Amino acid sequence: MATLMDVAKLANVSKMTVSRVINHPEQVTDELKQLVYQAMNELDYRPNIIAKALVSNSTRIIKLCILEDIDVTEPYYMNLMVGVAKALDAHQYSLQLVTRRNIDIGNCDGYIITGLRQPDVEWIQKLTKPFVVFGENRYGFDYVDTNNKKGIQLIAQLALAKGYQHLVYIGMNSQESFEKSREAGYLQQMQDSKLIPEMYHFKNHSRLTEVFVDEHWAQFNRNTVFVCATDRLAIGVERAITKRGGNIPLDYGITGFDGVFLNQVASPKITTIKQAVIEMGSACGEKVLEKISQKGSQGSLIFEPQIEIGGTLRV
Repeated sequence: MATLMDVAKLANVSKMTVSRVINHPEQVTDELKQLVYQAMNELDYRPNIIAKALVSNSTRIIKLCILEDIDVTEPYYMNLMVGVAKALDAHQYSLQLVTRRNIDIGNCDGYIITGLRQPDVEWIQKLTKPFVVFGENRYGFDYVDTNNKKGIQLIAQLALAKGYQHLVYIGMNSQESFEKSREAGYLQQMQDSKLIPEMYHFKNHSRLTEVFVDEHWAQFNRNTVFVCATDRLAIGVERAITKRGGNIPLDYGITGFDGVFLNQVASPKITTIKQAVIEMGSACGEKVLEKISQKGSQGSLIFEPQIEIGGTLRV
C-alpha cells in the first residue's frame, strides 16, 4: 500500500506539504494541490479520513437537507446532489441526504439547505454549524441561486422580439423570494414595454395550468405568449393549447424556467431559462466548506441566467 512518503516523492514535494494538502487544502496553492492529488491518484493513495476526523474533532460529513417533496420523475435534485458531491469529494468530505423528518439524526460539520419556506426559518436560525441555502431567500441567509428576476425579464424580452403582443404570466402560488423575483422580472418588462400585466398563480402542478387554459381558452387571443415561472407550469399550458388546436409557436408562445429535464420531454421542447444546477450544487459545497474552514465566505452567489431555445417561440 502506498504511503504518505510515496506520494511526497512522486509529487516532488515534502511530506509536510502532502499532509497540509490533505488536512488544510485552503492553505495550499492550487498548483501544489494539483501535483499532490495527481500523485495520490496514480498511487491509489487514500488518506485515513477516520483518523483525520478524530484529530480535528470533525465528522467529514455535510448534510444536504431537502425540505420539500422530491419528485422522482424530475432529476432536479439528482443534479444538485451530483454538484454538491463533486465539491465535497475533492476535499474528502461525505454527503448525507436528509429530509425534514430526520435532519437531527447524527452529527455533521455543516448543512446545505434547499426547499426553504417561512416556517423553517426559526429552527434554521438556531443551527450551530455553518450552512448555506440553495435558493434565493429574504431571511438574510447566504444562498446560491440563479438571477431569477433577470431570467424572466430576458425571456420576456425575447418573446417580444419574436413579435408576440400579449404576455401572460403563469406563476407559482408562493410567497417565497425566488417566485417573487421571477414575477418582478415580468412586471419590470411589462412596465418597460408599456404593456398591461396579466397574471395567474397556481401550485406547481402541470395539471392545474392545463385545466385553467383549457377552461378559459376563449380569453386568450392569438399572438399571446405564456411566460411561466417553471417548466412544470409551462407543460400544462402546452398541453391545453395543443388540446384546443392552437398553433405553437406561430399563434401561441410558451416559455419556462429551470431547464433541467421537463423542458426536454415536452413536445415541442420548451424555450426556457436553464439553471446550471450541477455547477450551483458545487458552489454550495465549496461555500459551506469555506465557512467550516473559517475563511468567512459571507454573502450570496448568484449565477447569470441562460436562455435555452426550444420550439415554443417563433424562430
